[in-house]
Amino acid sequence: MKTKSKRPAVSIDLLMLSLVFLLTLLLLFTTSCKHEPQILPDKTTMTDNGSSGNGNGNGNQVSTCDPDSIYFQKTILPLLVSSCAKSGCHDALSHEDGIVLDNYQNIMNHGDIRPGNPGSSDLYEVITENDPDKIMPPPPFSALAQSDIDLIAAWISQGANNNNCSDGNCDSSNVTFSSGVNPILQSKCIGCHNNNLASGQVNLFGHANVNIYAQSGSLLGSITHANGYFPMPKGSPMLSDCEIALVRTWIRNGAPNN
Repeated sequence: MKTKSKRPAVSIDLLMLSLVFLLTLLLLFTTSCKHEPQILPDKTTMTDNGSSGNGNGNGNQVSTCDPDSIYFQKTILPLLVSSCAKSGCHDALSHEDGIVLDNYQNIMNHGDIRPGNPGSSDLYEVITENDPDKIMPPPPFSALAQSDIDLIAAWISQGANNNNCSDGNCDSSNVTFSSGVNPILQSKCIGCHNNNLASGQVNLFGHANVNIYAQSGSLLGSITHANGYFPMPKGSPMLSDCEIALVRTWIRNGAPNN
């Protein structure tokens, strides 16, 4: 009778150690294959429209104004709304030639804005056109001032962002019409309220005309969006606290022609 060969006994402890070792290797392997989590850009490094590019936000993320930067919500939108997106031209109701220039997305699309390249942007081309049949705004409306054209060019060159800012320290203690109030009206109101186009029968060209509405209370009522007054600027953000303070102080001082 043959005797059976004995199999070596397997230690339970050795088996357990082997299993632990294998599990450890498996855990290390699967961990090393995982992708690192996506790190989103910090808000402080994002553009003022809350996106990391030229998004179509509303520009409500506000930063302190940089004197070397041009801000869409603060400067460009009011300028284009008052000069271009007015009744009979490029507002949503009139949409002349199918073009509407009343907000960021429409301006980017219909103006064919090429961020960083004003010369290739249709909007810049028409406002610098010499042909009276092609220039915008068209006659008999006045062409944009060179200073306004330069602002639009600088905004496009800086990336044509939908950005906004708040004024820093606002000194309204010594306000003049020529250097304080009139520049605000020129950039945000005159396009619709001038000698050629007195929208709503309101003309804000020159001190004599502005003084009428300053004394009646309608100028301050409109820019503060007070009840009973039509909010201005039309289709644009409300004037900044600083701008309103300048106008209010000037009116309280008697609205002088200074």
